[in-house]
Amino acid sequence: MDYTVTPLSEIAPKVASARVAFATGGTRPLAWRKATLERMRGLLEAREERLLDALAADFGKPRFEAWFTEIGFTVGDINHTLAHLPGWMQPEKVATPVSFKPGVSYIVPEPVGVTCVIAPWNYPVQLLLAPMTAAIAAGNAVVAKPSELAPHIAAELVSLIEALNDPAVVAVQGGVAETTELLAQRFDHILYTGNSRVARIVMRAAAEHLTPVTLELGGKSPAIVSRNANIDLAARRIAWGKFVNAGQTCIAPDYVLVEQPVHDQLVAALGKQISEFYGADPQTSPDFTRIVNAPHFHRLEKLLDSGTVAHGGVTDADTRYISPTVLTGVQPTDPVMGEEIFGPILPVLAVGSIDEAIAFVNERSAAGDKPLALYSFSDDDTENDRVLGGATSGGACVNGTLFHISNPNLPFGGTGESGMGAYHGKFGFDTFSHQRAVHTRSTRLDPSMLYPPYTAKKQKLVRRGMTMTDPRDALSTLRNKFRRS
Repeated sequence: MDYTVTPLSEIAPKVASARVAFATGGTRPLAWRKATLERMRGLLEAREERLLDALAADFGKPRFEAWFTEIGFTVGDINHTLAHLPGWMQPEKVATPVSFKPGVSYIVPEPVGVTCVIAPWNYPVQLLLAPMTAAIAAGNAVVAKPSELAPHIAAELVSLIEALNDPAVVAVQGGVAETTELLAQRFDHILYTGNSRVARIVMRAAAEHLTPVTLELGGKSPAIVSRNANIDLAARRIAWGKFVNAGQTCIAPDYVLVEQPVHDQLVAALGKQISEFYGADPQTSPDFTRIVNAPHFHRLEKLLDSGTVAHGGVTDADTRYISPTVLTGVQPTDPVMGEEIFGPILPVLAVGSIDEAIAFVNERSAAGDKPLALYSFSDDDTENDRVLGGATSGGACVNGTLFHISNPNLPFGGTGESGMGAYHGKFGFDTFSHQRAVHTRSTRLDPSMLYPPYTAKKQKLVRRGMTMTDPRDALSTLRNKFRRS
């Protein structure tokens, strides 16, 4: 399919058309939300082979890996949303203080308006359509922008969105110029997935219209391996999480901090797992992805000069192949530790203790590099608790990698340089909703205590009423006391 850039002159009208569609109220009913999501799911399933072909054309994604990380993931997200959407839309009744009765209070989730979803190239289907699912579920119009760095799948995604044939859901194709023009438009929420450099551009553009943003970025996500870990299992799960999609995953383990006594054992086990996954020559494996383009390939190739290659280290510029690679002897100041790797290169650093590993992560966090994900491997629960309690991250997984992103009941998001805000499941619905506070007063009674004239008696009663402890607050205080004890 041809990749056709959206003319700059058409971008503002597309956004304006989506705004008109939202303003007519057509996106608010549950029926529209469900029907739109069902159509999108149907198109995903009907066009599965086309989408898989496009992903293979852009960077050699294995078909099964592409299905479960892209299409299967997104269909599952839509199914979860459809199952729970009627409940999510219901107003939530909340307690009303005694002093403000008679009346009732509740929270109504309202669509924010016209939203913009800007997706990256590494998981182009999932990271465009999953946020769109949340925005549509919340009753919004959506303008979608797939990444131009994966042109075949971008063209397929735009075709899929156009096949929805809905003026409230539109797409824009293009690169820097088109994205710049898109960001010049007024939106009611922007969700951007990508790197922190572009995120700053998005935030500056959003600030012009006071538009709230959700940023899903990246960073150097560490895996901490204890001497008390199941080393073979840790190696298998780290190798899988690192080398799926050739390491081009925002939550991939970026580096490993392993206690010195089991360093060599872990490195050997990682090499064994690479062979089991991809064979003696991973370049011939049908299950290993290629790097997306030449600039990324050459950037990664330079990082191989850090430390010593323990496994892998093979490159082929013609096919943009970099083998699954494990580096040892890496110093914290080496280039491979100075940026998010976003490729199949895994530095393994020895540390003296779990506390030293936590301090290493926290030192980087204090400098602004808070990780998007944190992985702790130990058969000692107290050690895992110490890691989770001692180091911050957007998300975390104990004795595993990546899986915390797969549970729709968990929020996916970063902190600091790794992002702000979250989505997935109900968290995505809430991200694209305005939580409207509503208080309804009774017309049967109309206490006059707050009305002038402010007599001494009224003042006494109001002071007492507004500062008295609500019975529900007193009960919560009592419960907390027993929890602490």
